[in-house]
Amino acid sequence: MTLTQKTPAPTQNPNNWLVDVIRKVNKNALDQQVITHSNSSLCVLCKGARFLCGKTRCPIMVKVNTFLKSVPLMETQDIDGMSPPSVFIGRIGYPNVYIGPLVPPVHEDTSIYDLPEQWFGKSMDEIVGFRSLLVRGKHRVNVQKPTGANRILEQTRDLALADNSVDIELNLTKKPRGSIHLDDDVQPFGPSAPIRDLHVGSARYNDKIEKAYYDTDLRATGAVVELYNRGVMVTKIQKAFSVGAFGIEKKRRLVPTRWSITAVDDIISKNLVEKVKTFPEINEYRVYESIYLDNVFEILMIPQQWSYESMEAWYPGTVWNPGGSSVAIYSDWEGNSGRSTYAAIGGCYYSARLAVCELLLKEQRQATAIVLREARPGYIMPIGVWQVRENVRNAMRQKPYMFNSLAESLQFIGGRFEIPMQRWILQSQLLQKALFQRKISDFFAPKPSAQA
Repeated sequence: MTLTQKTPAPTQNPNNWLVDVIRKVNKNALDQQVITHSNSSLCVLCKGARFLCGKTRCPIMVKVNTFLKSVPLMETQDIDGMSPPSVFIGRIGYPNVYIGPLVPPVHEDTSIYDLPEQWFGKSMDEIVGFRSLLVRGKHRVNVQKPTGANRILEQTRDLALADNSVDIELNLTKKPRGSIHLDDDVQPFGPSAPIRDLHVGSARYNDKIEKAYYDTDLRATGAVVELYNRGVMVTKIQKAFSVGAFGIEKKRRLVPTRWSITAVDDIISKNLVEKVKTFPEINEYRVYESIYLDNVFEILMIPQQWSYESMEAWYPGTVWNPGGSSVAIYSDWEGNSGRSTYAAIGGCYYSARLAVCELLLKEQRQATAIVLREARPGYIMPIGVWQVRENVRNAMRQKPYMFNSLAESLQFIGGRFEIPMQRWILQSQLLQKALFQRKISDFFAPKPSAQA
């Protein structure tokens, strides 16, 4: 269901409470906003005040409040501001997708608006504020033609290679329009509109990325790994990857932003895993911890050869368990030989694997690593897989808790979580293997001496 200014009478529309909230603050705001809702009637009953969904705050009202603050800045078809720099490659209609720059109507250094490596510790409101101010210009292109006589495409690609905030004049065919979705599945994002014209100011390019762009004989995977090894931020590599800046010249393609994020995390972490597997095993059981935005991460490292598992527990009413009556736990894993299929839990699997491997590479050790995540009701809306990567990175920066046995480490983790440890063990392939599978050495234990 979609609501605009031409809405039915209040008695016919279950979401008029939200329409009224927006209209009271800014009567013109509905011109720029589409409101949708999920099938649940909880939002109608709650109206952002009773927290019937189990969350500690109403994600809808967080989005509404941010939207209302940004409306006065976007009442024109011409957006003039400093891009972080940032671009977006859509996936709807693939291979013919919308691409374009993300531009906030702000004239200052906006690099923080699209740099997740610097977001850890920021509040949910701050992050939603960054994202909501980014106006997305849309221009339809074919992903298989990343080069050619298409000025908007070329300028969008140049923007993705920039290393600093870039002055942009974005002329749209109509006022930018956003969405408030009464559903937890949608990440916060700013309004959008088709591009009429685009003017990009001078930019300082990242010399390392620029070098990879002009190397048309270097494969895309090689470019990603080389840039990471040379200290380029993962986010910047992902942006360039999405605009088809890497790879053999004739094989270059645009990659939807959502896919490029996971692809880069996967490419880098696979490369790190191969290095990690050459190192000696750790000597003790370790537990690393990080808590942020009501996500509790406990990372267990077992003194065994490399294998990896990522597990997520979602409370009822949270982002990926909105209608459940009990906690839902999801997991994926890989053995020492890796995996050949895409992880069912999505990009979080690869972003966490990257962060874990960074520490093991630094220490030149290998281990069996199990990432356990408890997403509690305070995590009111999805904000991207970067949150997992940076949360696990933060855990890896902390001094680990050391234990002499698996039982001791699991008892410690059980004391940090609200979900019983038995639930995690029942879901985990690697925990069950570590607890119950006998090693070949068990069958060749030393025989007792005759004197004994």
